[in-house]
Amino acid sequence: MTASRVLIVDDNADLATTLRDVLVSATGDGEALVVDVAESGESALARAKETGFDVALVDVKLPDASGVDLIRPLREASPNSEVVLITGFASMDAAIAALRAGAFAMILKSFRPDELVTTVRQALTKARLQREREELERRYRAVVDLTDVVVIALDAQDRVALFNRKAAELAGVSPDAAVGRDFVRAWIPRDDHARLGEALAAARRGKRVQSDVETGFVATGAGVTRRVRWHLGPAVDEGVGELVYGIGIDVTERRALEKRAADAEALSAMGTLALNLAHEIRNPLNAAKLQLHLLGKDVDKLSPEAETRASLHRRISIVGDEIARLNRLLSEFLELARPRGIRREPVHVGELVGSVLSLERESAEARGVRIVSDFAPGVAAIGDAEKLRQVVLNLVVNALEAMKDGGVLTVRVGPDGGERILIAIEDTGPGIDPSVRAQVFDPFFTTKEAGTGLGLSIVRKIVDQHAGDIRLDSELGKGTTVRVTIPTGR
Repeated sequence: MTASRVLIVDDNADLATTLRDVLVSATGDGEALVVDVAESGESALARAKETGFDVALVDVKLPDASGVDLIRPLREASPNSEVVLITGFASMDAAIAALRAGAFAMILKSFRPDELVTTVRQALTKARLQREREELERRYRAVVDLTDVVVIALDAQDRVALFNRKAAELAGVSPDAAVGRDFVRAWIPRDDHARLGEALAAARRGKRVQSDVETGFVATGAGVTRRVRWHLGPAVDEGVGELVYGIGIDVTERRALEKRAADAEALSAMGTLALNLAHEIRNPLNAAKLQLHLLGKDVDKLSPEAETRASLHRRISIVGDEIARLNRLLSEFLELARPRGIRREPVHVGELVGSVLSLERESAEARGVRIVSDFAPGVAAIGDAEKLRQVVLNLVVNALEAMKDGGVLTVRVGPDGGERILIAIEDTGPGIDPSVRAQVFDPFFTTKEAGTGLGLSIVRKIVDQHAGDIRLDSELGKGTTVRVTIPTGR
């Protein structure tokens, strides 16, 4: 059992000895009490800092200090402690000043021994309860911070009273910086304000809200929105007002996987239709292409003016480009709907990426884009070289097209942990609007005027086939970084 410590601060040695004897003699079986004595304020503070105390009995008049003025320094030197003042005379003003300073009680000389013992025991009980409460709070906070779910507490005005480590990690701020801020306005997208507001109001009315309140969660300053499912409930402790606790589970990845599974199922169902459709469309496309070629020959045989002949050739070229675009769209759709299996062969990833950059270097120079490459030596994997080249080509072309006014394209290849390889492609373009960022890998979604919306969908499909992962980070006005990781396959 830990002994309780009492510090007697009095320059009257006889009185101090008497007080110690009274307290020690009143100690019951199983109790442990250590009593220290200090004769001045200076020595009392030194003893408090050195050994600490639970209760201090302090004479109001000391040779170097006032007992009232010692209350705060003593409690700061030994947290979770109590101070009892001893005085020969106390006016009402003096008693109020002592209580305001944090004194537990004031005892008038001459006091009865049982009065002293009772007061000290009450003060010891309060100090012990304060320590136990602090320890419980510390353990509670440790559990809250260690858990991998978001834990928050909001007051009646939706201001943050508690923000655990996971919440701070998602929000991009420290827990202390979050306290006092309006949670809904700071981190919940405007479209979800009403939904979460109704759920919080229901929780404050004492209704337990089931975990089906799903909202966005915006990282401060980054514009990245996660999806969080909330379970809300009112505080059960008395005296906490309208405090509401919220436990949130980040379901962003789950929602993305569910959507990808639904997309894959829909495309798989369309596979047979796609093959038949491709056959039916490509036949007339080929015929149109051949007829267009013959038309061009016939134009050359005619003898109209050169300007008229050039105008006809331009129109033929436009039609040819559109036929080629339709053919490319059909090929990409087939690749997405009925992808062929991947080959498994050794691939030198650095050389593969370097060949793509060489192919696109002229296009980059024409756009005023400088290419910076950083390839770790000897990075190799087992995979399909042709499909991985398609991944890199699509990403590099997208990055170049994003930098209409020039910029820097940075491409890195290197190990990512023990058994994975990282391909990172970073541009300094305008970035991607957060409102559409979650849709960039969806089939047929595009922000380009002449885009098919299938390029990034195919990229993700190929990365999935290699048991890899693709992540896109973007900031408006600064650029976009796409990180592809694939296992080495060894």
